[in-house]
Amino acid sequence: MKKKLQNITDKSLPAIVILALIILLEFLVDLNIIPKSIMPSPSMVFWALVKNGAEIGEKILYTTQIGILGLFISFVIAFVFAILMDIFPRFEKAVYPLLVISQTIPTIAIAPLYVIWFGYGLTPKLLVIISVCFFPITINLLEGFKSTDKDMVNLVKSMGSSQIKTFFLVKLPSSLGSLFSGLKIAATYCIMGAVVAEWLGGDKGIGVFMIRSKRTYSYENMFAAIIVVIVLSILLNIVISFFEKLLTPWKE
Repeated sequence: MKKKLQNITDKSLPAIVILALIILLEFLVDLNIIPKSIMPSPSMVFWALVKNGAEIGEKILYTTQIGILGLFISFVIAFVFAILMDIFPRFEKAVYPLLVISQTIPTIAIAPLYVIWFGYGLTPKLLVIISVCFFPITINLLEGFKSTDKDMVNLVKSMGSSQIKTFFLVKLPSSLGSLFSGLKIAATYCIMGAVVAEWLGGDKGIGVFMIRSKRTYSYENMFAAIIVVIVLSILLNIVISFFEKLLTPWKE
């Protein structure tokens, strides 16, 4: 009983901390310790969500579609690259430093160049998302391939299994945990990447809504949009965790 109560307390602790911070912020803003002109109260943000719910929902749907499409393309490219890097060590040595260098370039710096090169359509937005999602999926999947039990690989090969069969029978199943770890990281990045792309060259989406709210000093609307983006990122992680449990039942 005591252990069960402890588990419930541990699970509810983050929610309690968040609720306490919300209440504290509400009092600080209401007492004008923190001016409303720079920080809206949680109640103001809540009513902004209620008032602009339909508009925010429409814009976040567009951003979500772009984010998920970019995540899927990133997964496909990363999957191919990880396989090639695992099969061909020289290819890994040639490409790996370039992957690391690509992550040192700030997204906010490279995104305007995509707009200049490819215009204001869908392409630059997808490129921004791919640039932030591709790396964690590739690296985690490659590490999963490398951490495969060598004895198991040799055993399957000794039974006459080809390289392709060995990959699908041993390497891929054993690396699924690493793959989903990379996907969880990328899932949080894909929405963020879509928002950044919309900031710099978009005509619709939640990023454009945030920019317009900032320019009109409607900070409660901006914070409402931020909360929606956070919730959406959490939901994407939950969905990926669901598929991880579905495809890797042996981990439970």
